[in-house]
Amino acid sequence: MNLMPKTELPLALTGRDVTAVLGPTNTGKTHLAIERLLAHRSGMIGLPLRLLAREVYNRVAERAGIANVALITGEEKISPPGARYSVCTVEAMPRQTDVDFVAIDEVQLANDLERGHIFTDRILHLRGRQETILLGAATMRGILEKLLPGISVVTRPRLSNLTYAGSKKITRLPPRTAIVAFAAEEVYSIAELIRRQNGGAAVVMGTLSPRTRNKQVELYQSGDVDYLVATDAIGMGLNLDVDHVAFAQDRKFDGYQFRDLSPTEIGQIAGRAGRHVRDGTFGVTGHVSGFSDTLIQRVESHAFDAVKILQWRSARFDYSSLDALKRSIDTPAPIEGLTRALPAVDQQALEYLARDPDIAPLANTSERVALLWDACALPDYRKIAPAQHADIIASVYTDLVEKGHVNENYMAEEVRRADSIDGDIDALSRRIAQIRTWTFVSHRPGWLADQAHWQEKTREIEDRLSDALHERLTKRFVDRRTSVLMRRLRENTMLEAEISPAGDVVVEGHHVGRLDGFRFTADAQDDGTDAKAIKAAAQKALAAEFENRAERFSASANGDFALASDGTLRWIGATIASIVSGEQPLKPRAVLLADEQLTGPARDKVAARVDRFLNHHIDTVLKPLVDLANADALVGITKGLAFQLVENFGVLQRRDVAEEVRGLDQDSRAALRRLGVRFGAYHVFLPALLKPAPAGLLTLLWALKEDAKDRPGYGDVVQVLSAGRTSVVTDASFDPAFYRLAGYRLLGRRAVRIDILERLADLIRPALAWKPGTGARPDGAYDGSRFLVIPAMMSILGATADDMEEILKNLGYRQEPVEAAIVAAKLAELEAANAATKPSNQVASSVPAAEPVGPGFVKPPVSEAVVAQPAEDTKPVSAPAPEEAAKPILLWRQVRFDNRNSRGNHEKRDNQRGQARNGQAEQRTARTDRPSTPTSERGERKEHFRGKGKAGGNERFKQDGAKHGGKAQVQHKVPAKRPEREERPVKIDMDSPFAKLLALKEQMKK
Repeated sequence: MNLMPKTELPLALTGRDVTAVLGPTNTGKTHLAIERLLAHRSGMIGLPLRLLAREVYNRVAERAGIANVALITGEEKISPPGARYSVCTVEAMPRQTDVDFVAIDEVQLANDLERGHIFTDRILHLRGRQETILLGAATMRGILEKLLPGISVVTRPRLSNLTYAGSKKITRLPPRTAIVAFAAEEVYSIAELIRRQNGGAAVVMGTLSPRTRNKQVELYQSGDVDYLVATDAIGMGLNLDVDHVAFAQDRKFDGYQFRDLSPTEIGQIAGRAGRHVRDGTFGVTGHVSGFSDTLIQRVESHAFDAVKILQWRSARFDYSSLDALKRSIDTPAPIEGLTRALPAVDQQALEYLARDPDIAPLANTSERVALLWDACALPDYRKIAPAQHADIIASVYTDLVEKGHVNENYMAEEVRRADSIDGDIDALSRRIAQIRTWTFVSHRPGWLADQAHWQEKTREIEDRLSDALHERLTKRFVDRRTSVLMRRLRENTMLEAEISPAGDVVVEGHHVGRLDGFRFTADAQDDGTDAKAIKAAAQKALAAEFENRAERFSASANGDFALASDGTLRWIGATIASIVSGEQPLKPRAVLLADEQLTGPARDKVAARVDRFLNHHIDTVLKPLVDLANADALVGITKGLAFQLVENFGVLQRRDVAEEVRGLDQDSRAALRRLGVRFGAYHVFLPALLKPAPAGLLTLLWALKEDAKDRPGYGDVVQVLSAGRTSVVTDASFDPAFYRLAGYRLLGRRAVRIDILERLADLIRPALAWKPGTGARPDGAYDGSRFLVIPAMMSILGATADDMEEILKNLGYRQEPVEAAIVAAKLAELEAANAATKPSNQVASSVPAAEPVGPGFVKPPVSEAVVAQPAEDTKPVSAPAPEEAAKPILLWRQVRFDNRNSRGNHEKRDNQRGQARNGQAEQRTARTDRPSTPTSERGERKEHFRGKGKAGGNERFKQDGAKHGGKAQVQHKVPAKRPEREERPVKIDMDSPFAKLLALKEQMKK
């Protein structure tokens, strides 16, 4: 029987003599197919799994005789001479056959991204001479009728009811339950939990060998264990006595991505519950939330979305060259309802080998190209990287081309590596996957010189590894003594138990666990002991120890306690309590994590000590915030501002409370400063909270209040603060509140620490306060109303020029692009004017201005020679390259936020400012046209007012003062509509840092 045809017949677009038997699980479809198979003189049935094929083979062989039945899979061939019936995996089925009957099971897998094209090929091409049956889900009806006109469709109802049972803890699941998970680690952890609680569980996963899976299924079917932990492998036709299916996971990795299970997949797996006429139930367990009502209704009624399209790949291969072969594989789907499949493992291997300089030259004839494609069919049982798998194929192919068969020494070495039963479950599973690769090689016709020897050798090793794996699984996940222990407990049989001073609990001479804090933990490593029975026996010795520990606990110092970032309270390393949200954010509650043995006065002592530590910890770490919350002396606006600070965990944006801040008098400001409040340019905040310990505690308290400990970013931003980062690129997935709680403000794509923003304000403030002609120009100053970004600003923020642009915009500054040449000329003019007003001995030592070199950034000052020149003779400074000349310089202006003004008013005001600047420029131009005053004359005028002119002025001031009651009166023109403001006495806040600075200056003068 040729299983690997090299040519393709035209698509069989007819359903004549084809019957589709469709319906949900437990409808007897597989049983019907076996009956129809045996009703013919010859036949073949294809099944989706090697394990299921072995099960059906045994059933058919039992009725027709072993001599009449063949088993054909990729790794196993039992082919008696003259066998009339063949049981195959779908991949091992030929595309042409000469038997009376053909059946293909689970045809809905034709929609599978990885294997679907193989099922589609068999559906379209493989036919029995007398009868063909397609078995599968009812979702396939529409697509089969579309692709195979004239097909006869028979629907079969489920023989039993399937209902939803809700959510249950794993330890409370009923016997005869299959628990479904998709990660090996999750399967193992669930099986271990069931072993400790209920005696054990069988394990069924796709990575196990068929022999191991058969033995694990037999362990469950025989009643030795009442629970089965499995992957979705149980959904593919395995007939098990399962009453309930519980989903411990509802997401899986499908080979391309992690995704949620589809309703069809859930229905396929849940349908394993209830066999024949016995009803079944399904539900969820573990961390899986309950299914929606819509999903439950669809699963119970077996109403799923119809399959619209099938995966397809051409089987008409062109072996004339490697390129021709690849083109033929990529042939588009010929008809509607089919789609070209994604590259499978064999195609990926071919693509890799076609680029291999050692392999490509060998495939120089059509026969060798066909041989390479045949070698690429080697399955990747180990699930290794495509390149590694292709290297194995390359070694096999090279031997086949150069020697006619795989090198015996190479084969022996690879088999020897897998021939060891040492190691744990994962190690044995890897060796089984490795030996399955060479078992497949041994069954390829003509690949080995002594094919029979290697078939026997690899089968022997695989069986030995499978038996060892079954033994490890049973030893790890099955406890045959548990039922005895629980029976003795129910009979109230006394078990001797004692506890050591170190907390080790011993039952009848065996170490069974530890008492950590006030909770007993059974020893998971204790072989043959169930945790529930051990705990019940050990509790008899714990009562006195709980009393003693409670006394020691209540007398412990605060240094013996630690509050973790997850809200867990530990006492000398032992978990004691968990912190939860209280009525107020600063007053959380503690929930004791203690066994029921801790009761009465002992429990009250422990709870009281926990509360005392928690209050002390919050009062110490968050002292400024607690003091602010308890500041009863504050009244009015001051009290309201303090309340807002407490509610916002110590940080307010100043623009949000601008009215309240303006309403504070000096006494109120002083009171708040004494409580640690700082009035910054952008924020009103408590600087003492901008440290890792307070920030971490604030984050925890807020997360407890908002139930946000599971949100992305929890704890991560505090780690950034601990690292001393002044700013950081934000993570869009993080909750923005975590940045605020850690003392950062989100400004564009960066988050900047708020105290660093105040340092930025200290650099910007003098740049905006400076006016031309009032003294030396501060760094970054331009014209008194706009400023430039300087390196110092970017340095303290750790930001780039682009970052600074976003930061300043978000802080309320508006950018004005100006040509670089204009800015450079303006700066040179300002520096020249400043130099001209200084004595000659100061010009050489004056600090030249910084020069802008790009958008929003300036570079070090221009040369002293340029600064010393008069303004009208100043040449362009550092002429930029042509590409740089086109880049404008960003000047920044502060925007006054006023909630009463609309955007239109802002624009109007900006236009007015622009007109005013133009008018000032015209006035400067007019003044420039006037005859210039000689320098000597200007000096004389200055001396006049500085020297005797000053004296004369003082005398005149005194005379005017005498006329007006001893005070000089200065006349000003006051607009008619603007009343004079009455001057109020200024109260000096002695706690203000400015007052302290003034006092220091006075002392220095003395």
